[in-house]
Amino acid sequence: MLQVLYFSFCLLYAALGSLAAPTVSVVSNTELDPRGVYFVSYDGLVNVNSFQLSGVLTHGNFQYAAWYTSSRYAILARRPLGNGSWTTLQLPRQLSVSDSHNVISLGVSPADGKIHVAMDCHSTPVYYTSSEAGLATSGASWVASRFGGITTTLGGLGLGSTVTYPQFVITPDNLLQFVYRSGVSGNGATQLAEYRNGAWSNVGSWASASGTYTSPNGAKSTARNLYINGFTYRNGRAHVTGTWREQAGGVSCNGGGLTNHDTVYIYSEDKGRTWKNSAGSNIGTSGSNPVNVNTGGIIVDSLDSNHGLMNQESQDVDSAGQIHAIISYVPGRFTQCVTSYAKDRTSYARPFHVYRSSNGTFTKMEIPFAVNSVGRSQIVMDANDNAYVILPFVRIATASKASGWTDWMIAYDGVAQGLNAFGEVTVDRAGVAGGVLSVLYQVNSSGTTPSSVRLLDVKLNG
Repeated sequence: MLQVLYFSFCLLYAALGSLAAPTVSVVSNTELDPRGVYFVSYDGLVNVNSFQLSGVLTHGNFQYAAWYTSSRYAILARRPLGNGSWTTLQLPRQLSVSDSHNVISLGVSPADGKIHVAMDCHSTPVYYTSSEAGLATSGASWVASRFGGITTTLGGLGLGSTVTYPQFVITPDNLLQFVYRSGVSGNGATQLAEYRNGAWSNVGSWASASGTYTSPNGAKSTARNLYINGFTYRNGRAHVTGTWREQAGGVSCNGGGLTNHDTVYIYSEDKGRTWKNSAGSNIGTSGSNPVNVNTGGIIVDSLDSNHGLMNQESQDVDSAGQIHAIISYVPGRFTQCVTSYAKDRTSYARPFHVYRSSNGTFTKMEIPFAVNSVGRSQIVMDANDNAYVILPFVRIATASKASGWTDWMIAYDGVAQGLNAFGEVTVDRAGVAGGVLSVLYQVNSSGTTPSSVRLLDVKLNG
């Protein structure tokens, strides 16, 4: 049963003076491109969406980053770890439309050292390329000729004409997987492909549009999609949290708008072939019996489709293999019906930390800092399981494991530091293991005037 710990509890606990949330220290703030492409769509920027896994990525002895420059060409950058200099190359692909969903995602297949790039898709074919073998480890010259041609298949594997939210993840046995949505918002399936022995193959859909959702007002919806907060491996398991979005606008109290509801949790112990709920019950099989909105035991925080619940926020997994997610929405104390998603979220949305204990119960705690944005936040856990939440505008809130993640404080305030960052950011999750958090952000601009793409590196002092 969900336990809810409110802001007042946090204040009381902090008043005891016995807590010590971790601090962070700025290592560097580097300009990657003075003229990154800039336009706002779906309340976001194409270079720094939080669901972009990974726009910045550490693998081996190198860190990589990707963005679109003002000419709309895709840029890939590399630097040696240890504050080495960045080198860039330009891929022969321009951003096709001004759509912030058409992000660039990077991955590395450990078995052959290839760098994989997926980009420029939103319910369209994916645009994909990969490097020559060994480029991720050899340190060979960083030039575009080391990458293959741009294709609309995943290395020969056809994914169809409606690919969105490409994500690369590495399995515990060092295979590379590709997570994406097929279909469209409100009527789509979450899919999985796998790279093994130099070739991609299909694993199948593991969350489908099927089932029936009945809202508090009695309206019914028969199509939706699962928006995931991540696909995270730890201790042999793939962990997924997410929220459903219904196709039928009538299931929300204002008769329209976004219809996100509920936070769910599932996991897989066989690299995404079969799925279990938090209680350990078998609930789905990829390709033949995917999870759906009526699957039992997967809701870990029940919330109806009236509160401006954000989709695709973020998650991480601690050293004990327990999931931690950030969700945000407008609490009922402000309104029971969000009538303007953007306006109400900017005015009233609050972030919540949702995490699983070893006994299988989930706790939800309100983080005592307003979102102040339509956008999403990121959560990462350090080696000692302290939590770091990067709120919009590069405000870093932290909480210690020792306190039970109750002693939240702002450890870094990008607003006060004058970063002038656009709301959402993307982060280097793989790099956190080295004790440094890299935050890719873009400077605010106006209209479509290009602006600086930057990487803030902070040391985690937990």
